Amino acid sequence: MKPDLSRLLNPKSIALFGGAWAENVILQLQKSGFDGDIWPVHPKRESICGIQCYADIGDLPKAPDASFVGVNRELTIEVIKTLSKMGAGGATCFASGFSESESEGTGGADLQQRLIEAAGDMPILGPNCYGLLNYLDNVTLWPDQHGGRSCEKGVAIIGQSSNVLINMTMQKRGLPIAYTVAAGNQAQTQLSDIASHLLEDNRVTAVGLYIEGFGDIRKLEALAAKARKLHKPIVAIKTGKSEKSKLATLTHTASLAGSAAAASALMKRLGIVEVESIAVFLETLKLLHTCGPLEGNAIASMSCSGGEAGLVSDMAEGTKIRFRDISSKQTDILKGILGPIVTVSNPLDYHTFIWGDEEKMAGIYSAVLNDQYDLNILIMDIPPEDRCDPSAWDSALAALIKANSRCNANVAMLATLPENLSEALSDKLLSHGICPMHGMEEMILAIDAAIQAGEIMNADSEPVFLSIQENEAFKVLDEGQSKSALARHGLSFPKMATAANLNEVQEVIRSLSFPVVLKGLGIAHKSEAGAVVLNLETPDAVHAAASTMKGVTGFLVEEMVATPVAEVLVGITRDTTGVMMLTVGSGGVLTELLEDTASLIVPSGRKEIAQAIKGLKLAKLLEGYRGKPAADMDALLDTIMAVQSFCLNSQDLIELDVNPIMALENGAMAVDALVRIQA
Repeated sequence: MKPDLSRLLNPKSIALFGGAWAENVILQLQKSGFDGDIWPVHPKRESICGIQCYADIGDLPKAPDASFVGVNRELTIEVIKTLSKMGAGGATCFASGFSESESEGTGGADLQQRLIEAAGDMPILGPNCYGLLNYLDNVTLWPDQHGGRSCEKGVAIIGQSSNVLINMTMQKRGLPIAYTVAAGNQAQTQLSDIASHLLEDNRVTAVGLYIEGFGDIRKLEALAAKARKLHKPIVAIKTGKSEKSKLATLTHTASLAGSAAAASALMKRLGIVEVESIAVFLETLKLLHTCGPLEGNAIASMSCSGGEAGLVSDMAEGTKIRFRDISSKQTDILKGILGPIVTVSNPLDYHTFIWGDEEKMAGIYSAVLNDQYDLNILIMDIPPEDRCDPSAWDSALAALIKANSRCNANVAMLATLPENLSEALSDKLLSHGICPMHGMEEMILAIDAAIQAGEIMNADSEPVFLSIQENEAFKVLDEGQSKSALARHGLSFPKMATAANLNEVQEVIRSLSFPVVLKGLGIAHKSEAGAVVLNLETPDAVHAAASTMKGVTGFLVEEMVATPVAEVLVGITRDTTGVMMLTVGSGGVLTELLEDTASLIVPSGRKEIAQAIKGLKLAKLLEGYRGKPAADMDALLDTIMAVQSFCLNSQDLIELDVNPIMALENGAMAVDALVRIQA
């Protein structure tokens, strides 16, 4: 059941339980100007921060809309149980020592389950979290200092780490933050629940997620669908990619962090824009707040320096950004203002001949803004007032504001270094509908992300993925069984035969053509164990090779395949989130050596898989390297689609590995396979 968060996130009355931490919350509420009722509950204190205390929860005038529970974990459960029974609107659970500490043997998981049961239908945030900041309505249910400011509309940021969220509120980039909400352990209320509720607030323009563990991915799927429907993009940072980070995540929020490739593939499939750093996260949200998802990738850049023009062009390489040529009509206008010396191009270096002439500069900016770009950037670093006189830049700023008022366009002003654009100037630019952007590298990545957001919003089809819950019991099919199962879905294998013992080997090889390969069954890593012998030319050679193999449960003999153009790995695994992942990459002996793979979510379309292969190092071999023949890509894609078909029709599948697939000049042939299924 979806929790009703309306009273908790926008309360008219707040109850507080605890000592020093509760006092901190009251201080923040008073500082922000919260105009609702504040009811501290404490059995020994008469007042906190000048507000009369209630000795017992039963003495409260009525059920509070929101509560901050800052007592120990055992008492937290009792307070939550009482609040739920009296019909309270929700609570934040500050205490730690729940499931995030289970690895220490504290019994935290059992306590967390008791907390969930105590809450019943009443929504709770946490445990192990600070709470919420609603800057739209001056609700600061938060036991620490923070840097956000009151605003009329802005972005919502939701995360599991309260401290990271505090750091984000301290930004001085001009980003209007409407809500900051901590989910902690997500014991009951998950990131997706909070974000889904906040998306419905007309004052929220975009949502940012700081994700340590996904929680219920079906809820995440529903959230992404709602975001597309409301045309409000979601931007995310996903932690837990390195081994140490995964360990920290488990001990911090008790959330399983899926593999980096699976997490990225899942977010891409759902239509959540992933970024890698907090700076890019904030810049992306700011650009989306100001301009919305970009409808295309045509970007214009203006500066009075060839160096800046060259730098921004170079840094955009490898992104979706395209610096489209300025149209002939607007070029004529620009030449008329700038004269014959200046070369009109995009990125535009308009030089400094007209510097200080506000009207001519406004004319330059207007000419570019009127050329139907998806985003127009003016690069300009303003000197700091404590060291320089920035008044010489006043005319350029005034010209940009004037041009923006004349034209219906998306406009941003960039400082090449983040520190070269003050918070005061950022606020001024935003008030005129101009997005202030801090740092060229951050800007490039933020624009790329905003283009992705536009593609997501304009996509025709709904994303689909496969999720399977794994039982602990499993069994591994041997190579012969694996190949037989996969062959039924269209995979091509060399002609083969299996034998239970050494005597049967001599019988089964009569149906095969030499040379052949002999493999021992019942061994996972055959090559390392000496259980694979290639290019056997005679029955005697096969018998001799079989005689040397120890610890096998049987034998598989198959005809050798012609030398391939390339060897390809195709695998499917079940990620810790439950999502099935398709992996393609360099196969055979190069698998571990190159680690050249791409990961997609099952199911993936043929074009999507082909595009992923193009991004691999392997692609050069497949295309025909240094005069060698190219691989039959249609046959290779047929084989990969057949592997995926097996997955889609095998609800008991846990993982499979087809390595290598021989990509041939004509056709494709799989020569090894392993399948693990639920028992």
